[in-house]
Amino acid sequence: MFSGLDFSAASGEVLAVTGANGSGKTSLLRLIAGLLAPAEGAIALEGGESELTVAEQTHYLGHRDALKPALSVMENLSFWRDFFGGEVSDADDSLKAVGLGHAAHLPAAYLSAGQRRRLSLARLLVTRRPVWLLDEPTAALDAAGQQLLAGLLRDHLGRGGLIVAATHGPLGIETRELRMEGAS
Repeated sequence: MFSGLDFSAASGEVLAVTGANGSGKTSLLRLIAGLLAPAEGAIALEGGESELTVAEQTHYLGHRDALKPALSVMENLSFWRDFFGGEVSDADDSLKAVGLGHAAHLPAAYLSAGQRRRLSLARLLVTRRPVWLLDEPTAALDAAGQQLLAGLLRDHLGRGGLIVAATHGPLGIETRELRMEGAS
């Protein structure tokens, strides 16, 4: 995959991971999320909850939306809220925050690609975790959705959160860049 990678990020900061397709951006996020095991080296979260793993303190939002089409919007969000546990927020409020309050009872299959992405973003809100790992978070979002995302990112950072985002484009907020080179 890659070697010699060494970086740090602090609370209140966005680290934008950039690079060509196949350079390892998604693999890096999956390593941090605990979905892949590092061949060597370590991933550490200083100042986090000492009894929790790094993975238990992160939200991983992949480039695909993890939704069940036959379940309603609310049922999808409630599933993830219950699955993640921890500090829970109101699901209705989370849906309203991403502009989907009106669609709570619709089957997820009825949502457009941008609405599915907004529902995935609601997962970040319904259960609080300090580290957000976002893989192409602006994918399928229109201009209003991208502005909404930038506001959610700012709010998370304002609460002391940390964001690592693999992206090919701007996120609408100030970021520090980690450039991935080579192919994975």
